[in-house]
Amino acid sequence: MSLSIEQDKNVIFLFGPTAVGKTQLLFDFFSDSGEVVNADSVQVYRHLDIGSAKADKSITDKIPHHLIDIIDPWETYNVADFIRLADLACTGIWKRGRLPVVSGGTAFYFKHFMYGLSDAPQSDPETRKAVELFIRDQGLDKAYEYLGMIDPVSAGRINKNDIYRISRAIEVYRTSGRPLSSFALPTVPRNDMKVLSIGLTREKDELKQRIRSRVDIMFSQGIVDEIRTLLDMGADLSWQSMQGIGYREFLEKAPTIKALDSLSIADLDDIRQQIVMNSIHYAKRQMTFFRSFSDVCWINPEDTGTLGKTIKDFLDQR
Repeated sequence: MSLSIEQDKNVIFLFGPTAVGKTQLLFDFFSDSGEVVNADSVQVYRHLDIGSAKADKSITDKIPHHLIDIIDPWETYNVADFIRLADLACTGIWKRGRLPVVSGGTAFYFKHFMYGLSDAPQSDPETRKAVELFIRDQGLDKAYEYLGMIDPVSAGRINKNDIYRISRAIEVYRTSGRPLSSFALPTVPRNDMKVLSIGLTREKDELKQRIRSRVDIMFSQGIVDEIRTLLDMGADLSWQSMQGIGYREFLEKAPTIKALDSLSIADLDDIRQQIVMNSIHYAKRQMTFFRSFSDVCWINPEDTGTLGKTIKDFLDQR
């Protein structure tokens, strides 16, 4: 790797829908020269290992991963936290003469890391608390309906189960009197970064099968025991971390250890199928968001020749 990389500020974005095959490519292409900056909103949490499909230790020992296992599951984490910590990680990686590879599936992390945040008002503790109470009293479905009335554009962009982003959009409206969608995003990359955006894509049926296989692996690896450990810590659906696919489905069905241990084989199969379907729907939303990005090199993960050439051509530019 060229020692001028810190001056070049080269960054590679490697993104795609859940189960598309990002982890293996990170290992294959960047073990010798890169370090991974995690852009997954669930893998930041300690103890959420199986459901979030964290990379095996054999991979993280070979290629350093940043922003994984950095907060406890009852804590909150937002895009501003991601930008701040990812900036620090990239600076350190550049100083070591290595290449930052921002990788994950949380699409709006990539967009805001590239361009920064909008000029929407900062979070206000009193308003945030009032919105939390509103959602607790009315329920998330009613809060999402309310968002659809005050800011239909944002509601169209936000999943109805995404409590953090629903809360933030309502908070912005109550603080400013304007919908979050009315605040413009910057259009110029921050910090003079030179970014190569690589989007991974597969045929729909193939991706669905990979998702099913991933969920089967989750169960075989012991996702039920992982959920039991989290419940023992006090986990419930008010924790932001428990909104992640693979966790929410369990807590909706079994909010206590007693309920978890009472689940029948049929109940577990229902949860398995719900995780599969929610993952498939999520993958579709991810691709819709990622397709809105400009200047993306879309590559099938099996086409390693094109991927290797694309990376080499980018790094050879001076």
